[in-house]
Amino acid sequence: MPRLEVDVTHEQAGERLDKYLASVLAGFSRAQIQRLIRDERVRIGATVPRANTPVRAGDRVVLDVPEQTLSTVDPEELPLPILYEDADLVVVDKPAGMVVHPGAGHARGTLVNALLHHVKDLSGIGGELRPGIVHRLDRGTSGVLVVAKHDRSHEALSRQFHDREVEKEYIALVWGVVQAGRRIDAPIGRDPKDRQKMSARARRARTAVTRITYAQHLRGVTLVRVAIATGRTHQIRVHLSEIGHPVVGDALYGGVRRRVPGDLRAVARLQRPFLHAARLAFRHPGDGRRLEFTAPLPEDLQTVLDDITEAQQ
Repeated sequence: MPRLEVDVTHEQAGERLDKYLASVLAGFSRAQIQRLIRDERVRIGATVPRANTPVRAGDRVVLDVPEQTLSTVDPEELPLPILYEDADLVVVDKPAGMVVHPGAGHARGTLVNALLHHVKDLSGIGGELRPGIVHRLDRGTSGVLVVAKHDRSHEALSRQFHDREVEKEYIALVWGVVQAGRRIDAPIGRDPKDRQKMSARARRARTAVTRITYAQHLRGVTLVRVAIATGRTHQIRVHLSEIGHPVVGDALYGGVRRRVPGDLRAVARLQRPFLHAARLAFRHPGDGRRLEFTAPLPEDLQTVLDDITEAQQ
């Protein structure tokens, strides 16, 4: 893995870290730098800084840059519903079960493999294994996802996500009775006891805010719409579990139950968490117009909901 080191001069002291690095490193955009910082590949001494950390004269900033490995990612003709496409971006309805980008154990069958087949001019920001990827959805989560086609678009979209200007709304089925209007404000970080999980009790955590905007109460479960201002890993799943209402079907965060009443028997068919990214709204990175995209519940979730509703009538 290539390592870069730069020393901060007196003239550069006081600048934001991301802005400083983008100004002194040729070939890196600010969006690329911000991704490296988010992925904890940037250090100042022994400190893992944030993008807005001011640099000081004499600081040595070290970057571990991922290898560029585009040649190892093969285009694949996979089903990929495209909701919108233009010269700057593409919006897709990601199927459940599809990993967003290649990684350990997922060299093929990912969203990136599908995109490389469907779209020929993707950005390479964030390491060539993740061309165009601005944000992610968990493997088991379906729904709306936007992808940048080039670096300028990627940088503009990344800034909107970073500045919490993007509207993200999900549909989930959760255990118990939860009320609309509830706000969950709990920082999230990696669970120190289980590296596969995130936790609201982590020692090192980042701000995360989740709001319940709508609730339809069924016996034993609630269908909710959830808006998130931040986009932490597993955020909705962690927050809903934290308040005692885990997402139905979410084995990692307590959402799978062995014994359920007869009118909820349909949940046993779920092969993933009942969680769907239903709406995404943002400003076009080129001309600034507001764009909004929606995706209906996929068949596996809709049939479970229909069966529960029918059983409770």
